[in-house]
Amino acid sequence: MTIVGPLLSAVEGNRQKLDGGAMFGNVPRPMWTKWLNPDERGRIELACRAMLVEWEGKKILCETGVGAFFDPKLAERFGVEDPSHHLLENLAHLGVSSDSVDYVILSHLHFDHAGGLLPTWKEIQDHGQYLLFPNATYIVGAQAFARAKKPHFRDKASFIPGMTGLLEDSGRLRLVEGARLPGVFEDRLEFRFTDGHTPGQMHTVFRGDQRKLVFAGDLIPGTSWVHLPITMGYDRFPEKLIDEKRDLYETIVSEDWWCFYTHDLRVALSRIRDEDGKFIPFDPQEHVVRKAF
Repeated sequence: MTIVGPLLSAVEGNRQKLDGGAMFGNVPRPMWTKWLNPDERGRIELACRAMLVEWEGKKILCETGVGAFFDPKLAERFGVEDPSHHLLENLAHLGVSSDSVDYVILSHLHFDHAGGLLPTWKEIQDHGQYLLFPNATYIVGAQAFARAKKPHFRDKASFIPGMTGLLEDSGRLRLVEGARLPGVFEDRLEFRFTDGHTPGQMHTVFRGDQRKLVFAGDLIPGTSWVHLPITMGYDRFPEKLIDEKRDLYETIVSEDWWCFYTHDLRVALSRIRDEDGKFIPFDPQEHVVRKAF
């Protein structure tokens, strides 16, 4: 039997470690350590998970994770312990090569979401800096791209030097300003934008045959951040982010969407319910491989 609708896979990239206090900026340490165990330096391990949608012979990849582009000093600082490119390896396990990806959609250009566009540190030393996925159209929100070109001093270190130039020089960059991108699966694909984490963060929404799915990005990094009051120290505008989560939850709950998490160590996606004003993740999906949705 031929499946007509889109197929969803959660694809792990390299993991990283960031300071737990920064990841749970307004949450007391005794509380967040019940959810995630920090290492001896106070860092928690985070997934950098990409979302692969295969439909009508096309492969659409949301995010590329942190990759393995860091020099050894920065790799040690951010807990990127393996020098190999896990995203490419795990895509290959699905029979998907870098050359076969048609679209790469980036919610924003922080290094833990766009670093996987680059080859490994060793390959950069041997061949210079270049972009992977050579046949893909790179899709980025216009406002997020502008932020990466001229970041604020507060978040300048979150961006990869030279990335915007590489994207522009590729000739395959498309910037999104509205809810649809003309000519790109307009009946299946739409975008929502938030500003609380970083100006112009773009959330990809796919309409499946059964229900919709939203790539939450850093608006909701994982199930531990679903509760409305929880924000990160990395968020530019925490109160605005809380309002944006509430707005998204109204739709997720009423229309029974899937929510995809990029940084959750265990859960790739879940549904969310409202229990007297408290939003709770449920029906967690840990390993998602070519799931019809």
